[in-house]
Amino acid sequence: MLKSISEKIKKTPLSKPFGYIKKINPTNLFATGLNVSVGDIVKISSKEKNILGMVTGVEEKGFFITPFSFIEGFKIGDKVYLDEDGMKIPVGEALLGRVVNPFMQPIDDKGPIITDQKYPIMKKPISPLKRGVINEVFPTGVKAIDALLTCGKGQKLGIFAGSGVGKSTLMSMIVKGSKADIKVIALIGERGREIPEFIEHNLNGDLTNTVIIVATSDDSALMRKYGAFSAMAVAEYFKDQGKDVLFLMDSVTRFAMAQREIGLAMGEPPTSKGYPPSAIMLLPQLMERAGKEKGKGSITAFFTVLVEGDDTSADPIADQARSILDGHILLDRELTDYGIYPPINILKSASRVMSQIVEPTHLQKAQKFKRLYALLKENEVLIRIGAYQKGVDKELDEAIEKKEAMENFLRQSPNELYEFKQILQMLYSIV
Repeated sequence: MLKSISEKIKKTPLSKPFGYIKKINPTNLFATGLNVSVGDIVKISSKEKNILGMVTGVEEKGFFITPFSFIEGFKIGDKVYLDEDGMKIPVGEALLGRVVNPFMQPIDDKGPIITDQKYPIMKKPISPLKRGVINEVFPTGVKAIDALLTCGKGQKLGIFAGSGVGKSTLMSMIVKGSKADIKVIALIGERGREIPEFIEHNLNGDLTNTVIIVATSDDSALMRKYGAFSAMAVAEYFKDQGKDVLFLMDSVTRFAMAQREIGLAMGEPPTSKGYPPSAIMLLPQLMERAGKEKGKGSITAFFTVLVEGDDTSADPIADQARSILDGHILLDRELTDYGIYPPINILKSASRVMSQIVEPTHLQKAQKFKRLYALLKENEVLIRIGAYQKGVDKELDEAIEKKEAMENFLRQSPNELYEFKQILQMLYSIV
């Protein structure tokens, strides 16, 4: 009897296994004593505080931890425990109408969020053969997008712009104008001041069927990186319930910058613009998780990309994002000089699925609108100095005649929203 009890005691761990911090760097910690693998979540414990971290490198003698918070206050000898939940977050209907951090902890002072399910933050994208064909229009309520760059349900689009051109305003118009069942907004690496402004001014405080996941610029690089993946996991949960989800992320550039900080700290070689290879590899891991899945719902995604100097070709993140996405919307600073808001450059923007989801008449009218607008832009100087004589080119004459109507069509105030049928009628009346 005593022998069997003693054998049971030997098999049962009397304390949770833990390791010790052996080295502290400005951006990461080195610990020993636990058998871990890359990607495991650990809890770092000291007398003053407990924080979570991720194992980002493993050596024979120990492992590296990148903390989700800041490392001030820790010292050599502090304990490290393996977290049982790992890379999973609580999800459920209770998240709707709330503002949360990447761990789904509320930051809106509206009380705790009670959920009964957990979803993995990191997950493989939808298998190519399980993807549904994009064959339905996804209306956004924005005239220039719905008429000339029509978006499909389950499509991934990028909004490319320099700083201060109007990405956030266009995002808010899409949120208010779309008819999605659920709206998931990820604000990654933005200024803390912008969060309440975005909610109150851009969304008018209306968070119906909306979840906002926030990781501000003062959060650690790991929080900013996994904030994006957490938001995508929330969108996947609702997609798996058969819902059509609108996913908006602002911005991919800050997300890539977070990975740049992590990669360089781990000794990765810097490549173009100082980005390590892992920053470029990370983009498809996030973006390919959006889409339409057979037998389930869909995630229609808009990712904003901050373009340095308004040049998309010179920025490696913008270039890589454009190659992965199913279309791009370019916001042009020059159009703001003419008072055209949102300043969408329809000639440099494209939707790769538009031809498959719209009626032939709609496609024909949209192409004609773009052609007339392109003619105006090509001959703008000649027209302004009076060098062009009417009657030389019939198509250019038509473009000049319709110039005001076309520019008015491209203009839209943030509070103006239109039904898809209304937008088509306006397009048909111009061309």
